[in-house]
Amino acid sequence: TRNLLVDIKFFEGMTPEQLDWVAKRAHRRIFPAGTNVLTIEQPGEVVYIILQGTVKIHVEQDDGRDVILAILGAGDLLGEMSLIDSVGRSASAVTLENSLMLWMDKETFNTLLDEFFPVARNLVQILSARLRLSDELIQALASLDVNGRVARQLLAFADKYGQENPAGETRIPIRLTQGDIADLVGASRKRVNQTIALFKKQDLLEMTANGRIIICNRDLLANYCR
Repeated sequence: TRNLLVDIKFFEGMTPEQLDWVAKRAHRRIFPAGTNVLTIEQPGEVVYIILQGTVKIHVEQDDGRDVILAILGAGDLLGEMSLIDSVGRSASAVTLENSLMLWMDKETFNTLLDEFFPVARNLVQILSARLRLSDELIQALASLDVNGRVARQLLAFADKYGQENPAGETRIPIRLTQGDIADLVGASRKRVNQTIALFKKQDLLEMTANGRIIICNRDLLANYCR
């Protein structure tokens, strides 16, 4: 398990001995697509770290509408806020594809924060990055049209998760459906479909056979955000 920890931001800067300590207390689990990992208002007893896969953080409204707060991928944490403030979960989390995760109990998580300085620093950086992404989304919702909001969201995902190839293209490895993008940017699915079609026609992006988005020209796509 130690080898799995080395590339995770949360454990960056830890010694091999410290990673071995974590490896003895962390557990791996595969969640099939569509699994509810966390449920809103339930007590926080476990924290999850995504190794592979995509997870949607959402809140279902009384009228049945689904409000998506975030879509997370490899390296992200789930459930850490409830362990920190001892308040029930603020949202639900469901896997959008088969996802491999590590989980730790509350005692292990709190010991990490108390006794391993790099972990506390890394957690602050992770939460800061998440807040920055949320701030960018709020700004986009207030100031951009649908094309700009979609472009801004795709570029944000590319900045956080993107994998660049030799041709200078950026593959976004997390699973993004056009319906989920529509919920994220506050637009109808039909309108987002039109935007994606426009971007593909202009050779700004393409879709792979397994539904991943590849950004072909970041600079031109960014023009929609101005």
